[in-house]
Amino acid sequence: MADAARARKIAERIKAIVAEQLEYRVKDERLGFVTVTDVRVTGDLQHATVFYTVFGTDDERAATAKALESAKGKIRSSLGQLGIRLTPSVDFVADALPEGAAHLEDLLVATKARDEEIAKASAGAAYAGEADPYRKPSDADVESDEGPEGDGA
Repeated sequence: MADAARARKIAERIKAIVAEQLEYRVKDERLGFVTVTDVRVTGDLQHATVFYTVFGTDDERAATAKALESAKGKIRSSLGQLGIRLTPSVDFVADALPEGAAHLEDLLVATKARDEEIAKASAGAAYAGEADPYRKPSDADVESDEGPEGDGA
């Protein structure tokens, strides 16, 4: 098993090689605007999972996935330049992070709009009771809590 630092270095190198191959070597019309976001390598360095995102419609994403599957062999052969004993096998996985981030962004916008509506509604509102609803001790209550004077207690 390789140590974690070596696996991270190999993963970064694989990321750079795959990005270079996709940009300059893979000539497929189905290949869209692909960004390699992350690479994870197993502990024994025999398998690499490449995470990618594609800018475009769902059809373009599907076409890009097919293009990556067909170019898998060419990309794996280019990983031979890593100089490790075994060339890792490659799997391409569409990264769901951008969709998740967009969903969170939409939720934040909706929450901000609701907060503004609540602020507008509360601008002219008055308290249902007193401004300070908490009971405060009166002077008579303070004297009764202290006990009778001169009792020596």
